[in-house]
Amino acid sequence: MIDLYSWATPNGHKVHIMLEECALPYRVHAVDIGAGDQFKPDFLKISPNNKIPAIVDSDGPDGKPISLFESGAILIYLAAKTGRLLPADVRGKYLALQWLMFQMGGLGPMLGQAHHFRLYAPEKIEYAFNRYTNEAKRLYGVMDRRLGDAEYFAGEYSIADIAMFPWTRSHANQGVDLADYPNVKRWYEAIDARPAVQFGVKVLADRRKPLTGDKEKAVLFGATQYEKR
Repeated sequence: MIDLYSWATPNGHKVHIMLEECALPYRVHAVDIGAGDQFKPDFLKISPNNKIPAIVDSDGPDGKPISLFESGAILIYLAAKTGRLLPADVRGKYLALQWLMFQMGGLGPMLGQAHHFRLYAPEKIEYAFNRYTNEAKRLYGVMDRRLGDAEYFAGEYSIADIAMFPWTRSHANQGVDLADYPNVKRWYEAIDARPAVQFGVKVLADRRKPLTGDKEKAVLFGATQYEKR
């Protein structure tokens, strides 16, 4: 059994979708990041960077429990555990991992900044607003060129697509119109139609509320985030 510690965010959705795609049994433990659950000592034991998602697999690779944080690492682990959603051939495997790293190191962080400065910053900083909106559009352009050559990022559906998709669900909030990226639009619609994806994005979705309060913003973006622990 896998214990999943998560919240309804793009990074959380990656692992929710992967667990559904692999039909693995799991228990969900809500980590309300607006309320500060990510700073509780028990959660920090398995996710020392105080970020969701994290998992504890009672049946680890040596038969003993293993805990993991970082969504990309979790996707790789679950792919290895199940033998699914990571190409078996060496070339395909590294193609998938390449695009997974693109998401982890570029797409996620930059789109996250676009969300922050477009939606949550207490004041509109024109430079930051334009900087991250333009970077979002550049990254969608990179994706569109790749998807003009292949149906999926690694050629076949893989953890690379599972990592990318949740971040593209908020394209409008990033200042992006998918009509400008027809290959991404085709890919997006194909993944959005997958039953496991539809189930995955619903996990904890009913628990998440709009981020409007000053207390929640302070937890996520203010002094609470930077307290020494």
